[in-house]
Amino acid sequence: MATHSQPASDRIIQLDALRGLAVIGIVWMNVYVFAVPAQGYYNPVAYGGDAPFDRLVWAISFVFVEDKFRTLFAMLFGAGCVILIDKSGERPWRPHFARMAVLFAIGLAHATLFASNDILRAYALAGLAIPLLIHLSPRALIAIAVGLVAVHIGGGIIAFGSGLYDWSQGRLGSDMVQFAERNFGSDPAAVEFSLQQGQESIDQRTARRLSGMPAQIIAIGGAVPINLAAMAIGIALWRDRMLAAEWRMFRLQRLAAVCGVLSIPPLLWIAGWVAESGFPGIVVGPASLILSAPFDTTLGVAYAAIAMALFSANGAITRCLAAVGRLSLTNYLLTSVVLSAIFASWGLALFGQVSRAEALMLSLIPIAAMLVWSPLWVAKLGQGPFERLWRKASGLLS
Repeated sequence: MATHSQPASDRIIQLDALRGLAVIGIVWMNVYVFAVPAQGYYNPVAYGGDAPFDRLVWAISFVFVEDKFRTLFAMLFGAGCVILIDKSGERPWRPHFARMAVLFAIGLAHATLFASNDILRAYALAGLAIPLLIHLSPRALIAIAVGLVAVHIGGGIIAFGSGLYDWSQGRLGSDMVQFAERNFGSDPAAVEFSLQQGQESIDQRTARRLSGMPAQIIAIGGAVPINLAAMAIGIALWRDRMLAAEWRMFRLQRLAAVCGVLSIPPLLWIAGWVAESGFPGIVVGPASLILSAPFDTTLGVAYAAIAMALFSANGAITRCLAAVGRLSLTNYLLTSVVLSAIFASWGLALFGQVSRAEALMLSLIPIAAMLVWSPLWVAKLGQGPFERLWRKASGLLS
């Protein structure tokens, strides 16, 4: 029995709205890619986090935002791929692979010109494995997701384990400890180098990122297991009809409560451990990328359940978010354009000039723009410009 009545349409309003919520949530962390040096994305003391309120913003982001909405977006990406595959007839694989190829190309352009942390490339690579999951039961998909998260954690332990051991023994000069401090800590030379990079012209940035493309591809490959895990969960929740808005309210509330209990206390503990340790890079890196991963995933599921319980197909907020979600690719890309206009050297050049809390407040600008323009565009033209480009280019390839 459906939780909410559906309008006479083949689109599920609640699913679109959930996608819109995910796009908005991603902005809350992506703003730091544009606003502060790379080390400050995860580490508040590296840059922009001197005030107590900035530390509080970091803690709230770490527990409730960071990677939760990336997980949610990946879940919905997996579900969306299955929906399209199911509509593609008897030979759906070629159109699917064409869509992944075009998405990867869009992601490369996006990463080169604007956001170095672009997620489309990882989604496209992980999406290549979706045909292997298409006929599995929800229970099997969840089991695979658990295994993929374990692979992600295992890889992280291999990468950071020796450095954490050295740090715990006071050997701060070891190679891994120093590597982590340069990339996730407060190493002055590394932070200064990142500040200089953030002040590049668009030509300089494009040239540098093109030259570093091979290293980027390797890094993207490392993100495939955790993103594919989220996609598998999304497929499972679609097959089990939760994402189709067909679960009863109590079942949604129970799933949200269980996932919240499993994830929030450990995330609070990890955040406390990082802060009490003094934010060294060798703790910040593994905590953000590895140790929090299973709890980021479960909290992302909790967000999906809460949203599906609260969204009403006829509600004004739901319909506004649904418009944002229908233009999710366009909004994701245009958000980077707006943030570049605020922070990049060819815009207002506010990179490195704001605190963590101020950057969070500035993220409201692209969010407000999405909420205003998306309903107007959908009402007049329907499909977004980049969604249309993705569809047409994929059609040419397939």
